[in-house]
Amino acid sequence: MKVIGLTGGIGSGKTTIAKMFESLGIPVYYADIEAKKLMNSSNELKVKLIDLFGDNAFDTNALNSSYIANIVFKDKKKLKELNALVHPEVEKHFKNWLKDQKAAYVIQENAIIFENNKQFDYDYIITVTAPKKIKIERIIERDNTTKEQVIQRMNNQLDDDFKMKNSKYVIYNTDIQESKLQAESIHKALIK
Repeated sequence: MKVIGLTGGIGSGKTTIAKMFESLGIPVYYADIEAKKLMNSSNELKVKLIDLFGDNAFDTNALNSSYIANIVFKDKKKLKELNALVHPEVEKHFKNWLKDQKAAYVIQENAIIFENNKQFDYDYIITVTAPKKIKIERIIERDNTTKEQVIQRMNNQLDDDFKMKNSKYVIYNTDIQESKLQAESIHKALIK
């Protein structure tokens, strides 16, 4: 079974594209969602997160995502420390999830494949991209945030050019119907 990495910068529409592959019957593992679940459910991880970020890391026993995001998107060292705690746990969880899959290929949706130098863990990588202006508009609308905060988050990710050059496939996600056709075309190539 092939393991495909699906990545792209914030606001590129990775989740939308991942859902297109799901509608084609392909199992998708959402690394960000699973990371949040693990941070909320693993007592060991909770203790480490409180050690790293203080008692405000959890708000009435639930992960205080906005508090942590506010810290890590201003402090690259803290972001690196957070990733060092969470990613090994996500990796273990993904490997267990993988054992139960029976499709021709699976997709792991993961925003920071290249940032974590994990590109070699996949058979192929699909990068989802869109113009910066569109990405900023999507994130402002989705997260009810400011342009400055979005740009700050974008500055913590590699630019799309690098990701595109190092990916087998690229989906230009500006028009939903066109994106769907691109996803279907990649799907056909992957099940051959």
